[in-house]
Amino acid sequence: MAKKQAKPTIPCDIADPSLAAEGRRRTEWAAAEMPVTRQIMEQFRRTKPLKGHRLAACLHVTTETANLMLALKAGGAELRLCASNPLSTQNDVAAHLVKHQGISVFAIHGVNNRDYYRHINATLDFNPTMTMDDGCDLVTTLHTKRRNLLPGIAGGTEETTTGVIRLRAMEADGALAYPVVAVNDAMTKHFFDNRYGTGQSTIDGILRATNLLLAGRTVVVAGYGWCGRGFANRARGLGAHVIVTEVDPTKAIEAVMDGFRVLPMLDAAPLGDVFVTLTGDINVVDVHHMKKMKDGAIICNSGHFDVEINLKGLKALAKSSREVRRGVTEYELSRNRHVRVLVDGRLVNLSAAEGHPAAVMDMSFADQSLAAEYLAKNAGKLKNSVYPMPVELDERVARLKLKSLGVAIDKLTPEQKAYLASYEHGT
Repeated sequence: MAKKQAKPTIPCDIADPSLAAEGRRRTEWAAAEMPVTRQIMEQFRRTKPLKGHRLAACLHVTTETANLMLALKAGGAELRLCASNPLSTQNDVAAHLVKHQGISVFAIHGVNNRDYYRHINATLDFNPTMTMDDGCDLVTTLHTKRRNLLPGIAGGTEETTTGVIRLRAMEADGALAYPVVAVNDAMTKHFFDNRYGTGQSTIDGILRATNLLLAGRTVVVAGYGWCGRGFANRARGLGAHVIVTEVDPTKAIEAVMDGFRVLPMLDAAPLGDVFVTLTGDINVVDVHHMKKMKDGAIICNSGHFDVEINLKGLKALAKSSREVRRGVTEYELSRNRHVRVLVDGRLVNLSAAEGHPAAVMDMSFADQSLAAEYLAKNAGKLKNSVYPMPVELDERVARLKLKSLGVAIDKLTPEQKAYLASYEHGT
C-alpha cells in the first residue's frame, strides 16, 4: 500500500507534494551552475541583511528561482512565492520549496487566469514589506486591488523589460507608491540573461515543441533588443536565414550592420517559416500578417506576456483549430493554409522548455539578492521612483562571476586613474 503523503503545514497551493524529492535533486543540479548566488547566500547567512522583512515574490517557479529563494531565506527574509506565468511553473520545484525548505509557494503549472491572480493575492496575504516581481503583475495588483498594503512596503525589484516599462509608466503617472530597483537594466542582467539566456532557451523551446530543423528555414525575429539580438544570432548559428523586424530606427540599423535582412512585418510575413516575437508590446504579429503567411508557418513568443500575438483575432479568423502536437495548436485559415502557434503564445522558452540555463540566471539572481539587500539598507530613504541597479553592485556581480570562471583581469594603475580623472593632459 502506497504511503500517504502528509499535507504541508504552511500556507501554500501546489500540485503534488510527492514531487519534492525530484525538485530537490534538480534544484541542487542548478545550484552547481550558480556559484555567485551561492557566495552571496553564504554571506547572507552570516550577516542576515533581510531579517525582519517579509518578501513577496512573483517569479517563474524554476530550479534557478529556488536557489534565489534559498539565498533570500539565508538572509533572514520570510518568503512567499507565486508564479509570474501560468505555464512556467515546475511543480516539483514548488513541492521541494514547500516540503524541504518551509517556503510558502502558490503555483501550479497550467492554472487558469482566475487561479493565477488568486495565487498572487495569497502571496500578498502576509502583509509584505518588500516585493520581487517579473512582469509587474504583483505590483499592479498591489496598486489596484490591495492598496491597503502599500504603506508597509519599503521597496521592490523588477526582473524583466516588460515590468520595467509598466513601472516607468506608473512613475510618470505619479501612481508608483514605493521605490523599485530595475534589476532588468543591470549590465550583468540584460547583457547576459537577455542575450545569451533568451537566445539559447528560445531555440530550446522551439525545438522541443516542434522538433523542427532550423537550418535552411527562414526565421523572422520581431524586435532587436537584447533578447532579439541573442535569438537572431543563435538562429543564424543553426543555419537559419534570419529576417529582423523593428520599429526603432537605431536598432534596425544595428541589425543591418550585424548582417541581417530588415523588413516590415507585412513584407516578412509571406517569407517566414518561423516567427518569434521578442518586443514586450501588443499584437506584434497581427491578423493582417497571418493572412499573408505560408501554409504551416509557426508563430511563438519569447517577449513576456501572451499579447504579442493577436490570438483573439486569429481565433476569430480561423475556420477550426486542433492540437497537432503537445503545445502546438494549428489554426485552419483556409483549405490549404494553416498557421501553428506554440504554447498559446506564452513564453516559449519557459512553457515548452526549462527557461534560461542556470549559469546565466546566476548573475540575474545575484543582482536580485543584492538589490533586496540595498533596499533593506535604504528603507525609508528612497523616493517612489524606478531606480537603476547601483553600479557598484552590478560590478561586484561581474567580478564574482569572473572569479568563479577562473578569469583574471587587469586593474588601473594609480597613474592611469589620475589620467582618466584629469582634463589637463592633451595631445
